[in-house]
Amino acid sequence: MWNQKPSFRFEIDNYSEKPSIQIQSKTFVAGGCEWYLNAFPKGGYLAVHDHFSLFLQVANRTMLPTGWKRKVSFYFTLLNQSDKELFRSNIVRCQVLDVKGPSWGFEKLCPLSKLQENGVLEKDRLIIEVYINLIEAVDGESGDVSGKEETMDINGFKVLASQVTLVRKIFAEHPDIALGLKSKNQVLKTAYMNVLIGLINTLNKPSHNHSETELTKAGSELSELEEVGFKLDWLKSKLEEVSLERKKEDVYGNKVIQLEERVKNLEQMENKMKRKIVECFLERKKAKDDGSRVQTLEERVNYLEAVDSSSRLDCLTLKSKSGGVSSEKMKKVDDADASRVQQLEENLKNLEEIVSDLKVKLDEGKEKTSCDGFLLVGDDEVA
Repeated sequence: MWNQKPSFRFEIDNYSEKPSIQIQSKTFVAGGCEWYLNAFPKGGYLAVHDHFSLFLQVANRTMLPTGWKRKVSFYFTLLNQSDKELFRSNIVRCQVLDVKGPSWGFEKLCPLSKLQENGVLEKDRLIIEVYINLIEAVDGESGDVSGKEETMDINGFKVLASQVTLVRKIFAEHPDIALGLKSKNQVLKTAYMNVLIGLINTLNKPSHNHSETELTKAGSELSELEEVGFKLDWLKSKLEEVSLERKKEDVYGNKVIQLEERVKNLEQMENKMKRKIVECFLERKKAKDDGSRVQTLEERVNYLEAVDSSSRLDCLTLKSKSGGVSSEKMKKVDDADASRVQQLEENLKNLEEIVSDLKVKLDEGKEKTSCDGFLLVGDDEVA
């Protein structure tokens, strides 16, 4: 008998952009067994690439014991964003899936042209639902039979000796937990009990150790157990509590991250301000050094101007003396006086050039000092 709810719902966003390679769903639980779906948007390995391919796959098959198998019936439906059914597959009846043959499905489930019609896939989202009906379950045996753990019967469930204490506690606290269980198959009942034990152990962990995927899987397992007849209101409350605690921790974690980012930004601002202070200090020191240099240049110019005036006076005095004698007497002027006049004129010319250059540098230094002083005032105003 088919359940009204799907065993699993797989949503594929941006379907038209998906490559031709397979898309694998997350693992889900149905019939006490873990499964996943393999979808091929552009066709499977053997199909002509004009059909959508889809397969039901046994999960973790490398960990399953020899002789493990499940006999199931199942079918798929394809829906759009509004849950409008686009396609329904044929029912696969009484198919055996085991370690050697863990997959079954349809190479040509649906023509791609049907999914590519204008407006069929709203927001480019394809939804897959799978309905699974477990008919028979065989867990098989591990290779080392001699080392096989002893089992005990607890309220009609075959459980391992290591699980006896926990199972007895479950029935003591919740005596009606399995009264509505539909299946009478012992292997299937054992598989369901193992799922229940695993679920309880998961929810008993500290909330910060739960991943989002783990909690999603726990919700899927809980729904599966309730559908087959287990009464698990107490466990559902525990799952809601754990999920809420996880959300609170996520919020707290996000706040911590935000505070860490703010501290980091403040540290960067502090370092930037320190660099700015150092730059201002260097600029002020440079301006002070430039002022000292200008003062030195002014002193040198004043000194050279004084020397220049003295040289000019000596030169004029000699020329005056020379102008007061006749041409005949000039010829008799002492060679040393003539040589001194020539030397003084050359020195005067050189001094004039030096003074001119120094005045230019002095003006440049004054302009630069004035400019730097304006910028420093501007920096102070910004601060």
